[in-house]
Amino acid sequence: MGRSEIEGKADFDHIRYAQLWEDADVLTEALGDCAGGTLVSICSAGDNALAMLTLDPAKVVVVDLSPAQIACLRLRIGAYRALTHPEFLELTGSRPSRRRAVLLARALQGADAETHAFWTGLIPEVSRHGIGGIGKFERYFRIFRTWLLPLVHSRRRIDEVFTPRTPEAREAFFETRFNTFRWRLLLNMFFSRFVMGRMGRDKAFFDHVEGSPAQHVARRIRHAGVATDPSQNPYLHWILKGTHGAALPMAWRAEHFDTIRARLDRLDIRPGSLEAFVSTGEKANGFNLSDIFEYMSPETFEAVYGSVLSAAAPKARLVYWNMMAPRRVPKAYSGAVETLDRIEDQLKARDMAFFYSDFVVEEVRA
Repeated sequence: MGRSEIEGKADFDHIRYAQLWEDADVLTEALGDCAGGTLVSICSAGDNALAMLTLDPAKVVVVDLSPAQIACLRLRIGAYRALTHPEFLELTGSRPSRRRAVLLARALQGADAETHAFWTGLIPEVSRHGIGGIGKFERYFRIFRTWLLPLVHSRRRIDEVFTPRTPEAREAFFETRFNTFRWRLLLNMFFSRFVMGRMGRDKAFFDHVEGSPAQHVARRIRHAGVATDPSQNPYLHWILKGTHGAALPMAWRAEHFDTIRARLDRLDIRPGSLEAFVSTGEKANGFNLSDIFEYMSPETFEAVYGSVLSAAAPKARLVYWNMMAPRRVPKAYSGAVETLDRIEDQLKARDMAFFYSDFVVEEVRA
């Protein structure tokens, strides 16, 4: 189990996600009381692994197949150590800045040679967009926001999306002023399987997807605009405006900055697959599995799920998302875990990362 199925299909030599597109607030609440325990997290850009430090674990083991994604986390570690919180937000791109190259140089002080070289080659892009805006996924949204969205909605109309409203007023705004024919046409074109596979996610990530990506995105955007409050949604704000507003992702908030900085030495970064961690024989008290099961065939999913259980301590929680490929505990292991339905339902209703159709919280039986 040392090699992941997706490892031979997708390209991992560039930044795919320059920031996290999964809600750390619901993740950390779903993991429960982890003080003093061992947690395991898929790295991606590193933000949710950093947010998991607020749970006061003994360590967070961070794994990822992509050296580029590991480089994102290593840079963030330097940024937390070297920058103030307002400077950190400038470097990420959450706030405007004309000095990102200077902030990047400070964040890279003390970095290993590989990380330093990786980011030095990206100085022009970082200066323009921040370290949170230069991944393939973020470029995809930038094309959408810069070239296509203005053909559908005015800047004023986009600003109106983030006006606080009651749920009833949000629905009225969405149905009468936002969900126009041109908007639906844009979604059908830009979020098609072909365009997303070429410009957004790697096409290999759609191998096990069911249904139309465009229709899925349309449903989830309606959820984000009506069921939740857009004024409190940092992910929607970035997609439509290219920065964050008053709401920030959990790891980027001022109230968590010093706590995360004080616990950075608890990160245990291990480049490689989740399966490689499992093979060490260690036991973890909680897993942030992102949406990795979505990329697996049902047969591989069952095998990997079983291997994760073998590395899980009693009462450990497995937390993960599904976007379009339904994945839950395989029947062969249904007796080994309990699905925490009440917690799932509560957190799904609050999940601001609106792409996902399902949020799963399972606990290993004692």
